[in-house]
Amino acid sequence: MREKRQRRGGRAALRKARETRSSAMLPALKRKLPLVEPMDPEQVEKIDNASMDILEDVGVVFRDPQAIDDWKSVGADIRDGDRVHLDRALVRELISSIPSSFTYHARNPDNNLPFGNDYGIFVPMTGAPYLRDLEDKRRGPTLDDLANFHKLAHMLPSMHSSAHHIVEPMDHVISHRHLRITYSSMKHSDKTFMGMTTSGKNAEDTLDMAAILFGEKFLEDHAVVTGNCNGNSPLVWDETMLSAMRAFNRRNQPVLCSPFVLGGANTPASTAAAVAQLNAEALSALAYTQVVRKGCPAIYGHYLSTVSMASGAPMAGTPEVSLMNFMIGQMARHYDVPWRTSNTLGGAKTFDAQAGYESASTMMAVLMSGANYMWHSAGWNEAGMHCSTAKFIVDAEQCAMGYRMAEGIRWDDFDEALAAVRDIGPGGHYLGHPHTLEKFQDAFFIPKLFDNNPIEQWIAEGSQEITERALKEAKALLQAYEEPSLDVAIDEALRDYIDRREREIPAVEALNTEY
Repeated sequence: MREKRQRRGGRAALRKARETRSSAMLPALKRKLPLVEPMDPEQVEKIDNASMDILEDVGVVFRDPQAIDDWKSVGADIRDGDRVHLDRALVRELISSIPSSFTYHARNPDNNLPFGNDYGIFVPMTGAPYLRDLEDKRRGPTLDDLANFHKLAHMLPSMHSSAHHIVEPMDHVISHRHLRITYSSMKHSDKTFMGMTTSGKNAEDTLDMAAILFGEKFLEDHAVVTGNCNGNSPLVWDETMLSAMRAFNRRNQPVLCSPFVLGGANTPASTAAAVAQLNAEALSALAYTQVVRKGCPAIYGHYLSTVSMASGAPMAGTPEVSLMNFMIGQMARHYDVPWRTSNTLGGAKTFDAQAGYESASTMMAVLMSGANYMWHSAGWNEAGMHCSTAKFIVDAEQCAMGYRMAEGIRWDDFDEALAAVRDIGPGGHYLGHPHTLEKFQDAFFIPKLFDNNPIEQWIAEGSQEITERALKEAKALLQAYEEPSLDVAIDEALRDYIDRREREIPAVEALNTEY
């Protein structure tokens, strides 16, 4: 007969284990669950053919003389000055040189990330002109507020990046902000980060700073920073975005090629047709990256929402957005390129039930669609108009929960766990069993911010709702934050670069945001 193992500590040991949390970043998510693919092969081909027809017959406007010259150099058909008609064979040839996978390199090598194919990463939201702060007050952000979000992104295990302007620092002039934003994302976290693409020159400044941080030669064959370039749907790419795209392409850094979809407003009022148009727009930009530099990394991107026909407002968490994510995932895999989507989106004005439902619906579709770059994964609310500190914290925990689900079923301790059944037998419990004590933290995810206690205990502890608990956690994280070390000479070089560029760039107040 098997000898019963000694119980050690029981509930108290489990409680202590739950309270011990690490801020070490989770590895890149390696998905092991089947993906949702609603289109059969014939329907994938139908979307592909429709998109290629759009590129050949309708064309895409590139409002940028340099881009037009570049397209002419590869034999594209240019009409009406800036309308580029792309032969499908040319498009297929160009996108075939985009790497299907690569590695993101962070200044802390422990935070390097495999990317593409079955790997995915979570990236916080960016671009919010307002925030809900540590007291849940909606107001304009400062550079200090941005630094706090970068610190939180650094400490939250599920966040794989510090992004860039999570909130827009309104206390700094617009024309200089990109410098301070880039420095903050580099200084307060040693994870990978994003680079500003609000103009070609701003993108070059970001890349110059990345070269100071990593070394110019390192950038030549290592991805360290991500740019985002939004298209003007329907079927337009402008000079601002294209000049920033070229800056990233030339330095061999990945850029998200992101049509900005407002379904029913700047696309047809049809899920399938909207995807066909979006696909054409994305392909035209992906192909252009390879005209600029063959073999440079590029990411199929988009921003997805549908539009309320009653108010004209963008809507998140709708069924059609989920369906489009599933379809776009299939199309990206069809072309064998990595792809980006937007996660945990919501239109609610506070961190309420609507925000939770919309975000949960979005995240489930994102995870099951196989997205690689899951942007806007923490904080997004009010259709991106504000970043909620409370939601930032809870979204990050939700991403950790989604991460655990998408990892799939673990079989490594199956035999050991079955042995515990023989040890305990009928009528016993497993709380003090050695296997439980060893595996409990990993076996079942235990949310820290959700309250699952009896109502009597909840009342005794102050009847705290989720927003209050999340803000308390945010304050505790910021209190415990330790800045990752940065070489003194590199830090000084970055500061010198910022000082020089701020002397050279006129102080201009004009709003520029990206989504």
